[in-house]
Amino acid sequence: MISQRNSSPLMSSQIHVTTETLRRLHCIHQQLRDLRERMERGPRVVQAHEANVRRMETLLAEAQAKVKELKIKADEKQLQLKTGEANLERRRQQLREAKQNREYQALRDQIAADQMANSVLEDEILECLMKLDELTAKAKESAQAVAKAQEEAAKVRQQWEQEAPTLQADAARLEAELQQVEADLPAEFRELYRRLIRAKGGDALAPIHGEFCGGCNQHVPLNMVNAVMLSQPVCCKACGRLLYMRDDPWPSARSGPSTQ
Repeated sequence: MISQRNSSPLMSSQIHVTTETLRRLHCIHQQLRDLRERMERGPRVVQAHEANVRRMETLLAEAQAKVKELKIKADEKQLQLKTGEANLERRRQQLREAKQNREYQALRDQIAADQMANSVLEDEILECLMKLDELTAKAKESAQAVAKAQEEAAKVRQQWEQEAPTLQADAARLEAELQQVEADLPAEFRELYRRLIRAKGGDALAPIHGEFCGGCNQHVPLNMVNAVMLSQPVCCKACGRLLYMRDDPWPSARSGPSTQ
């Protein structure tokens, strides 16, 4: 462990400034990452709800088409039944007027066939009407689902439209603050810092917890810890993050990696 008593006041001040700068930079990058994730997630959530509305509208259109198709089919069968009943009544009248046994028997056979055909049509019409009631109920449920999905999508869209300007303003504020804090970074850190930020973004920095990297929880050798405490640019050998000291560097130095 290095001795702070051997450090000059100017050196101690420089170490403090560098450490605080790295801490602040890490905090700003984490806040910016969270903001950007929220700004990216917002439109995706809106798009997901709108896609759900389109899917529900497609299901409704399909259900309505099935109702229409079945209704046409039922109407056609009812028209056939009406025509069949008219033909049956006409043949009954012919039967009453028949004068020859052969004609009489032929009409009776035809009437029986017509009655059977009409009976089958009645069963088919009843089945169609029952199915029509079922499909109509499903179409109604689908219409209600569409209305609910549209309401939810409109609500999500409105929430995002209200939230987006605030997030954009916060991001702009943090970007400006980031530039100001980056200007305080010592020259020997800048190139390494910029390279790591380009490669890792908000995960480019990590605090040291005792003798462990706060990014990957791997052990940091004591000589590297001492170098960090002297504000020298040091990267974790395991994860490559730029290391800095946390507020309480030594109390947990022998206690193992942080679980937080």
